[in-house]
Amino acid sequence: MFRKFVRCAFSCSLIVCFLCSCGLNQSEQTAKLNKYTTSYIDYFDTVCTIVGYEESQEEFDKVASKTEALLSEYNKLYDIYHSYDGINNIRTINQNAGISAVKVDKKIIDLIDFSATLYELTGGTVNIAMGSVLSIWHDYRNRYVDDEKNAKLPEMETLREANLHTDFSKIIINREESTVYLSDAQMMLDVGAVAKGYATEEIAKILIADGVTNYALNFGGNIRTIGPKGDGSDWSAAVTNPDKTSEETSIMKVRLNNQAFVTSGSYERYYTVNGVRYHHIIDPKTLMPNNTFSAVSILAKDSGLADVLSTALFNLTYEQGKEIISKLDGVEALWVTDKYDIFYSDGFADIILK
Repeated sequence: MFRKFVRCAFSCSLIVCFLCSCGLNQSEQTAKLNKYTTSYIDYFDTVCTIVGYEESQEEFDKVASKTEALLSEYNKLYDIYHSYDGINNIRTINQNAGISAVKVDKKIIDLIDFSATLYELTGGTVNIAMGSVLSIWHDYRNRYVDDEKNAKLPEMETLREANLHTDFSKIIINREESTVYLSDAQMMLDVGAVAKGYATEEIAKILIADGVTNYALNFGGNIRTIGPKGDGSDWSAAVTNPDKTSEETSIMKVRLNNQAFVTSGSYERYYTVNGVRYHHIIDPKTLMPNNTFSAVSILAKDSGLADVLSTALFNLTYEQGKEIISKLDGVEALWVTDKYDIFYSDGFADIILK
């Protein structure tokens, strides 16, 4: 892995694109604050961008350095693919499934507790215990993403067998001992639908406690703004157009202030079998990708909540998703169907930039 620092404005085009003007330098000031930007590419397998307004490069570098250290810590703890010296992480828990409890950092238990709450809220639509199923799809996608001619789908019998090992109640937590044990030896945790958004929110909370304001974090399309921009105005973000045949790269712009904005889409990670795209968002009911929507965006005060809901609503009907959103304060949603029709919750219209 390697790290790349970018000290110019950066536009991330993963799922949601930050609107940052290029060519800014220290002579450009708003409210006596300069705009600074830096990016890292070795955390959570994505581009992580920090934009902030400070009086000096030195002040910005302090915040960026602390943010990077936190990114590194959360990335290692929540990693399901790699091991790190001296760290018991999610991969360690999976490796010890059915064998022994694993002593872990409290940040892992907090993530599992958060996931349990959202599991209940979404009626099991987002389940971090689905690793046995998701790993099969992950392997097939990686194997055939560049080999459409020979591409195949997983056998449904294999998926159903794996689905027998996705019972959330088999995740046993001992908070006094700070341990996690998977009592099903064939269970695997996969925190891909929650970890990045949850880590983004936890980092934002730490920065806020430090008095940081006028910042925006964009960790692979998980956007979390901290206060307004340096001149007191709102931040803005462009919602990527999932129709890649269109000349329009975005479908709308939205404004953000002390809020998170996250999108789940079918157009980034997928492979093609017999001319049909099979994306990475797997419906726990059918064990297949759901093609009702091409993208779902969530506005919320909490990035972790927004991350989970964007996946959950992708696998629910519009009516089911809208009912969940209606019960949550400060949460709004945008749906883009497979035909690229657009629907949104009642309050979403208030953040659309005309």
